[in-house]
Amino acid sequence: MYIVTVEFTVAPEQVAHFMRLVVDNARASRAQEPGCRQFDVCVMPEAPNLVFLYEAYDDRGAFEAHLATAHYRSFDAAVRDMVAGKVVRSYVRTDP
Repeated sequence: MYIVTVEFTVAPEQVAHFMRLVVDNARASRAQEPGCRQFDVCVMPEAPNLVFLYEAYDDRGAFEAHLATAHYRSFDAAVRDMVAGKVVRSYVRTDP
C-alpha cells in the first residue's frame, strides 16, 4: 500500500472555497479511481486553515494515475492561489 499525506496551509479567507474543492476531489478520487483505497480530508479544529489529507493507493502507479486525472488537475489549478504552504510526504505501509 502506498500512502500519501498532504498538509495544506490555506489562506484564511479562502478556507470555505478550498474545502468545497478538496472534498469534491477526494470524493471523485474514491469513486473513480480503482487504485485509490482511502482519501480522508481532515481539519484541525483550532486552526481550520490547516488541512490534512491521508490517501492510500494500491501502489505508486495508482498514485501517479491519480495525479493524471482531470479532477485532480482541475483541483490543483483551482487551489494554487489559495494555498500558502503545502507539504507532501509518501510512505509504504508495512503493517498490516
